[in-house]
Amino acid sequence: MRFLPGSLESTTGLRVAIIGFGYVGSCLGVALAERGISVVAIDRDKATIEALRAGRCRIPEPGLADAVVRLAGSPLLRATTSYRAVRDADVVIITVDTPVDEHGALQTSQLTDACQRLGGLLRAGQLVILKSTVPPGTTRTLVAPLLESGGLVHEVDFGLAFCPERLAEGGALAQVRQLPVVVGGCGPDSAAAAARFWTAALGVRAIPMPTPEAAEIVKLATNWWIDANVAIANELARYCSAFGVDVLDVIASANSLPKGDSRVNILLPSIGVGGPCLTKDPWIAWHDARDRGVELKTVATARRTNDDMPAYAAGVIYDELVKLGRDPASARVAVLGVAFKNDTGDLRRTPVRGVVDALRAYGMQVRLYDHLADPQQVRACFGEPPAGSLAEAVDGVDCVAVLAAHRRFRELDFAALRDAVAMPCLVFDGRAYYRPERIDQLRALGYSYRGIGR
Repeated sequence: MRFLPGSLESTTGLRVAIIGFGYVGSCLGVALAERGISVVAIDRDKATIEALRAGRCRIPEPGLADAVVRLAGSPLLRATTSYRAVRDADVVIITVDTPVDEHGALQTSQLTDACQRLGGLLRAGQLVILKSTVPPGTTRTLVAPLLESGGLVHEVDFGLAFCPERLAEGGALAQVRQLPVVVGGCGPDSAAAAARFWTAALGVRAIPMPTPEAAEIVKLATNWWIDANVAIANELARYCSAFGVDVLDVIASANSLPKGDSRVNILLPSIGVGGPCLTKDPWIAWHDARDRGVELKTVATARRTNDDMPAYAAGVIYDELVKLGRDPASARVAVLGVAFKNDTGDLRRTPVRGVVDALRAYGMQVRLYDHLADPQQVRACFGEPPAGSLAEAVDGVDCVAVLAAHRRFRELDFAALRDAVAMPCLVFDGRAYYRPERIDQLRALGYSYRGIGR
């Protein structure tokens, strides 16, 4: 065999090409470059490449923009739209987007295009790592043949492995430097090379899997579990509401029970699930399983449950405003936080959109405010621009709905807001999970409080 995994034991002079410099590619590329590894970012979007060359980052991940500024102009991080740059790389990492359509079926056009372009450019001795989320079998049956179209053979001329991305927004830069990497190689040499690369390049532990298919399933299983767990929490919250019980008390007590090698671990309820992974990956597994004659009932159930939560949250706000004697058809609501997750400005598949749509359908006037989100993206997603300040957002409102609990919103001075809002004002806690003493303070100030299951 001409492909020798031992050549990746050291990072000295190591060159890495990352194809697809979106969220995952950016976090990974910056982390590698900061460890002294030469990285070239390859993306077909000219605006992304031009921004990187100018030291700008359009990905709303804490710390990422500052890192790009530090690396701008450095030979450690270059950017191009040309795939020819892969010829000089020792390792090629594919992180292109693999979206699903409106029915949840995977769209592989970007992955196919990237692999077709690579096929004629690979040289002997290179290692190719796929990190884009795909159904099991994709690395071996789609990626490998496309890469071999140039005449080289994987595991003989070049290495090929699947290593799923497992980053959580808001802490991705820390995680990429710490989390162990799951490795599924298309053969023993590829597996060994990928494991040695991650250990040398990032100093993290590699978790070997017997096949790329096993590694591909790991990613799907992880987000399938998270989505189903959140669905349990959301249904539990609705159940607790029927008894006037605080769902967080129930969850905390339930999670104290040892189970197996760990404990019961019910996650927290919220206004819904968003983002590019949890809303997509379970459907990838569901479609692939159906094609193989397996019905994954928990996937469909969990997805329906979590997709119902935005409308449920809007209904709770409606009911609470009626209890306060307000006419929902003319009520004003300040939505604080429009991103899909706390402490990020990412609007991809944000459940806040569903809440806002439902509130508007009731006739309510909704004002949006999120200091972390790009105003133009907010306008594109919600159909109107956000308020320019917190003061503008809350002026005269009947309800303050905290739907993404950014740090600034968790620390709001509600005493100072009393003169701005219409008292008694409803504070709706969509995912801030205010502590009981904070809730007592709100009520002492004259506010009405309601949360998901609280």
